[in-house]
Amino acid sequence: MKLWKKILVALLILLVLLAGLLWWLTRPVPATLSLEETTGTDPTLVAPEEQTIPTVGIAEPVGWQEGEAPTAAEGLVVNRFADGLDHPRVIYTMPNGDVLVAEARAPEAEVAGGWLTNLVASFLFSEAGSSGESPNRIVLLRDTDGDGVADETHVLRESDLDSPSGMAWVDGHLYVANHDELLRFTYAEGANELTGEPEKIADLPAAGNHWMRNIALSPDGERLYVAVGSASNVAEGGMEIEQGRAAIHEINLESGSARTFAAGLRNPNGLAWNPWTGELWTTVNERDMLGSDLVPDYMGAVPIGAHYGWPWFYYATKVDDRVEGRYGINPDYVRFPDFALGAHVAALGLVFTQEGTMMGQGFGPGAFVARHGSWNRVPLSGYDVVFVRFDDRGSPTGEPVPVLTGFLADQEHTHGRPTWLAWDRTGALLVSDDTGNAIWRVTSPGATPAPAIVRNHGERLPPRRNLIGDPARAFEDGAVNPADVM
Repeated sequence: MKLWKKILVALLILLVLLAGLLWWLTRPVPATLSLEETTGTDPTLVAPEEQTIPTVGIAEPVGWQEGEAPTAAEGLVVNRFADGLDHPRVIYTMPNGDVLVAEARAPEAEVAGGWLTNLVASFLFSEAGSSGESPNRIVLLRDTDGDGVADETHVLRESDLDSPSGMAWVDGHLYVANHDELLRFTYAEGANELTGEPEKIADLPAAGNHWMRNIALSPDGERLYVAVGSASNVAEGGMEIEQGRAAIHEINLESGSARTFAAGLRNPNGLAWNPWTGELWTTVNERDMLGSDLVPDYMGAVPIGAHYGWPWFYYATKVDDRVEGRYGINPDYVRFPDFALGAHVAALGLVFTQEGTMMGQGFGPGAFVARHGSWNRVPLSGYDVVFVRFDDRGSPTGEPVPVLTGFLADQEHTHGRPTWLAWDRTGALLVSDDTGNAIWRVTSPGATPAPAIVRNHGERLPPRRNLIGDPARAFEDGAVNPADVM
């Protein structure tokens, strides 16, 4: 055999071997647990499977045909509140019932991890229907005749916005969070335009792997809380670029002072106040590339000073061996998530039941969560809206209950992706659908409005005067000598 033929055969063999290696490295690793096993107050946590190339499972968006809609749970009905939007993400209901919608995509910026990570991220965004230029617009939707369908649409603002997401209104001012700054506009309720120059309240860490910046006002309207996701998966780009990220920040609106309120939250999104306890709660997207079963996304309370472990720990006690360097926190003080929402479901929007909501007795005290849907789990997970019941103490219990499903057409195609949640003025649940370019409205016809929330109050625990025995057992039944606490 001539030399050139031998070289050609060798090259062909090499190409076959490389193709086989590429197939082996990129083949999806299916989940061994059901999604339900990775939800609840005590999720199953399997041994991690570190991945260099992640499992990829993406559903191609095909949209909704005329007359199609998600499937509502028994006793509920769903209708299109608005459509024809351009990638609607965050929705916010004004006191007068006007619904504000932030239309946005990710800003043009590199993510941590190098050229390969950026190439993969670009491919994933494109396949999931999230690529393209950001509309950078806030739209006002108004239902003037009360039929549950918006009959007025106004572009409120489309200048000086840069991937806007979180919105909040108080005392004649609308706060808007771009990916890199928090702005304050003078805005009168009912106005169809957002005019005038904004005031910059604070700079925010820009873009990164997670660009959404949700905001929430304190119940007294004096402080604003801003959720900022990490710039990476597990600090693979170093901790310097993570300064101010993976955290929730508190801004005093009167003084302008700011502080880190809670940390160790890889990608916090939905923010809402638990009406029974008065605590701030958030949804969190956990880390990737540990297999299809890890790590469950979650929701939980964020009292001041709370740390949820990222990047060193997940689920309080599990060490992530991929993170270099010494622990940046004391492992004994890592907070355990209150409720697991399932592995890779991409939990985003969060609202609690409140007075006047119209979802019926089957959806009483509890929280509603939009699970945007996975990109790195096989089979796919999320792509729905679920309800989590809360007990008399204001704590989650049981398993997530489906509220709105049918976003997935099959394991390869999706009609849309539920993103954000808000209550309209009638007590119906509004759901933004970013790839379906619609806002859905869910309600229970003829339901009795939910009663007023009764805030939980309890007696303070007595102070310990002497430290005897194991402090962790100090308040167990029979473990405390009354004389020690007098």
